[in-house]
Amino acid sequence: MANLLEQDITGKIGTQKYLCTISWRNGKLVMDEPKSIGGKDLGPDPYSTLLASLAGCTLSTLRMYIDRKGWDIPEINISLNFSQKQNDELETTISRAISFSNEITTEQKERLLLIAEKCPISKLLKNKITINTQL
Repeated sequence: MANLLEQDITGKIGTQKYLCTISWRNGKLVMDEPKSIGGKDLGPDPYSTLLASLAGCTLSTLRMYIDRKGWDIPEINISLNFSQKQNDELETTISRAISFSNEITTEQKERLLLIAEKCPISKLLKNKITINTQL
């Protein structure tokens, strides 16, 4: 199976507790943990970064569809959070609320809800994921 990214995402951590530098194609992202658990809050934590991926993908997917349809919707807003509960296995629920700067019709709302569910990160998170780890 071929990789989807041209280059690997790489990361490193030094001696400063929780401060990570993540490198991607042509940039760097600093990740950290909140002060409440010992980090310095210098960047988003891993959970926030995961939700940011879903937010960016959802917004981009909706923008492409809205533009293709020629609909007058200049701004799309999104808000995400998640909760977890432990039963026999860990269950995670992501809440995603999307709003628009203009009023939209019921038909547009129904269609855009379907399109949001089809963004690549939504599909990735809803399917089986295998993580192969090597040392």
